[in-house]
Amino acid sequence: MTTPQPSAAAAPRPAPPRARRSRRSWTGWGFLGPFVAVFALVFLAPIAYSVYLSLFRDQLIGGTTFVGLDNYAQALRDDRFWAALGRVSLFLAVQVPVMLGIALLVALALDSGRLYGRDFFRISIFLPYAVPAVVATLMWGFMYGTRFGLVGDINGAFGVSLPDPLSPDLVLASIGNIVTWEFVGYNMLIFYSALRVIPHSLYEAAQIDGAGQIRVITAIKLPAIRGALVIATIFSIIGSFQLFNEPSILQPLAPNAITTDYTPNFYTYSLSFNGQQHNYSATVAIVMGLITMVIAYVVQLRGMRKGV
Repeated sequence: MTTPQPSAAAAPRPAPPRARRSRRSWTGWGFLGPFVAVFALVFLAPIAYSVYLSLFRDQLIGGTTFVGLDNYAQALRDDRFWAALGRVSLFLAVQVPVMLGIALLVALALDSGRLYGRDFFRISIFLPYAVPAVVATLMWGFMYGTRFGLVGDINGAFGVSLPDPLSPDLVLASIGNIVTWEFVGYNMLIFYSALRVIPHSLYEAAQIDGAGQIRVITAIKLPAIRGALVIATIFSIIGSFQLFNEPSILQPLAPNAITTDYTPNFYTYSLSFNGQQHNYSATVAIVMGLITMVIAYVVQLRGMRKGV
């Protein structure tokens, strides 16, 4: 009778040398280090510096002094800031649903397979997104002109008097028209990409059940692209609160309608570069960033909740 010997596989492995373990632990940091350095430099450092600036105030007498949270208290009492925030909130409530609705309808039409010239329409609708915002705003600004642009030419040719798109009552809608023209194609592409990955077996099952196109859209397509809808909505909310290019470029054409505090970002820019109030400008920027972050987070939680 022989005594069974333990196999080599069952034998405990010898512990790796301490130097090897230490080198292995640093290998991960070697891969992670460049990203952490770039992230801290280009993302965290500007935020930290803005927070630092917001805690000081530059005064004619006494120079730069530490004021704590006084700048934040001033921002909360600033009527110009709240008026600008209310203006972009109205812009957000009206323009974003219109833009996303048009983008969704176009994406559904392209995905239906019943649209002739699908590739042409897809490229044509996406093309405005490739136009720089400055060029697009200048182009629309010249079209809006009542003395030199398309509106002025129509008034002169037909002897009519169309409403001035750059008047105080219509300039926000005119800016919304520019932004919609620019970003319908971008959002359409998000929705169309989401629609293209829906399994065709779902459409075949719906066809067997006798479901019509409306039923297919409401029961299959829209629930399937819910994530894309939420992402596009969040992007649009952030973009609306960051509204700057269009009002700043149109401001020389409509100085009585677009003031330097027309939007929060324009107000921040004016405070910093025209008023030399860098500390208060940083405070307004941080407050605006927090408001945008909270609203975008609430929309994300609401949109991703199942059963809603």
